[in-house]
Amino acid sequence: MSRLAIIGGTGLTQLAELTIKKYETITTPYGEPSADLIIGELNGAEVIFLARHGNPHSIPPHKINYCANIWALKALGVENIIAVAAVGGITQDMAPAHIAIPDQIIDYSYGRKHTFFEDENDPVRHIDFSYPYSQTLRSRLIHVAKTVGISISPIATYGCTQGPRLETAAEITRMERDGCDIVGMTGMPEAALARELGLNYATVGVVANWAAGKTEGEITMVEIEQNLHKGMANTAELLKAFAFSC
Repeated sequence: MSRLAIIGGTGLTQLAELTIKKYETITTPYGEPSADLIIGELNGAEVIFLARHGNPHSIPPHKINYCANIWALKALGVENIIAVAAVGGITQDMAPAHIAIPDQIIDYSYGRKHTFFEDENDPVRHIDFSYPYSQTLRSRLIHVAKTVGISISPIATYGCTQGPRLETAAEITRMERDGCDIVGMTGMPEAALARELGLNYATVGVVANWAAGKTEGEITMVEIEQNLHKGMANTAELLKAFAFSC
């Protein structure tokens, strides 16, 4: 399989199973990526790892330089991206620590640089985004999860909000009416930028908590961290098995 990158989100700043070979510092026309790119080996396969929020975790979702991140991966010859994201669960099946492989996304974010093609000297470019995730990568993730016995949801709609605050209960009610199953803060413009550069892109959504209004009481970081510990352990196993299948 072509060169693979893993973008780690909240709860996956580092990939412990990755044998690090070297670090690459990349300067892009769009500024600096979130962190140095790590080139290493995961279960026998070469993988490039990038911590989306920086290492240590310090960059909020609306401040991430998505253009620099995606451009840097392209510059290193990446063709396939698996993006890991902590999300909130909206619909019944999306319980904490569960994993979803979304097939659709709805963008509620705003004010983010969302295209490489907006300078006055660039030609207008309209990408097809009917199906925002690579079906090839999604199918392989779903197959690998089944092979190693990890329970996932093979379809889901990801609602991308602005952050860094969590959503109100009313916002989650609206998003559920819109058809969203999970909610996160980093899915866009990352997916669209990857499409603009011709990269295959899929997301592994790890449910960190029930979304606002789905349980009584407030959402706490203690709760999120506990759920992510379990969900990210399964995600690491999924990524190892996926890398081995490449």
